[in-house]
Amino acid sequence: MSNCSTLYHPLRWATLLLFLLSTGCSPGNPAPAPQTSEAVVPVITANVTTKTVPEQVNAIGNAQAYATVAVKARVDGELTDVHFKEGQLVHQGDLLFTIDSRNWQAQLDQVEANLARDQALLQNAQAEEHRYASLRDKNFVSKEDYIRTQTNLAAAQATVRADEAAVKNARLQLTYATIYSPLDGIAGQILIQRGNMIKANDTNPLVVINQVSPIYVEFAVPERYLPAIRKYMAGRSLTVQAAAEGDEKAVASGTLSFIDNSVDTATGTIKLKATFANRDRTLWPGQFVQVKLLLAEQENALVVPSQAVQNGPEGTFVFVVKPDLTAAMRPVTVARTTGAETVIGKGLEPGEQVVIDGQSRLTTGAKVQLRQGLAENAP
Repeated sequence: MSNCSTLYHPLRWATLLLFLLSTGCSPGNPAPAPQTSEAVVPVITANVTTKTVPEQVNAIGNAQAYATVAVKARVDGELTDVHFKEGQLVHQGDLLFTIDSRNWQAQLDQVEANLARDQALLQNAQAEEHRYASLRDKNFVSKEDYIRTQTNLAAAQATVRADEAAVKNARLQLTYATIYSPLDGIAGQILIQRGNMIKANDTNPLVVINQVSPIYVEFAVPERYLPAIRKYMAGRSLTVQAAAEGDEKAVASGTLSFIDNSVDTATGTIKLKATFANRDRTLWPGQFVQVKLLLAEQENALVVPSQAVQNGPEGTFVFVVKPDLTAAMRPVTVARTTGAETVIGKGLEPGEQVVIDGQSRLTTGAKVQLRQGLAENAP
């Protein structure tokens, strides 16, 4: 009987004990084989949707004043008063500066007195000519004396006309002693302070006024967009949107108003300019803004989040999640990218799910798990 309990010899017992420890005394019970399972990749997906997408060109622009006037004096004198504050909104016709006008008033008084004197002399010359004319008809005066009175009359008339011109000029010079705003705009820094002597048409202006309502935004786009811009602009006005960087919610809307007459060969861009009403003065001269030139609208465009589109050796592709929760790599044709969305020209169908996060661990046929609460988000 070969039961484990019948073995008594010490050596045989030790040998059998080692054998039992290694085989478990049950040779018919083999060790379990290791189990394998396919890895599941967690991903976030979004649906392929159709929507109306604007066809637009993005650029960086610079706001420019619609008009800029450097206000200068037209007469010499002492600056006696400033009637506005720096940075103030001024309107056309508002009084800005006053120059000491006493000198110009004195000159006006003098030429007006000269005019009055010469008008009196003219009246005397007219009376003398009239008297000599009647005496000539009666042959009481010579022809030469009558011609002399006519000459005196003509000279007196010319003197009065010169005096009248001098009065007009003196009055004009007097008006230049008060300086008014030529347009509606924002006054800049006052460059010459009250009490200073100023010269007519000096190099330095008294103040610079910028018209900001309306306002221009100048920007440049690659020349490849020029044919489309000219095509769409021929049929209608093109809308341009501008927003200050960091304040994309405050979007101003304007109209494309200028296309430069040549392409910049150094940069390969074409300069454009848009006009904005800017009534709330959202845009400010010199400010850099994000510009969107809206060319057209594409209806029923296939749209996916831009992070779904990947670049590979053979071009752009996306990972599509099939109904059986496996991934498939799908080549796609990108029409254009608009912000966080990409318009797909070919390769996808509406309603399909594309992976927007987790692509780095995916291969075709890999099992996927949609993350809780983040799956099936539309772009």
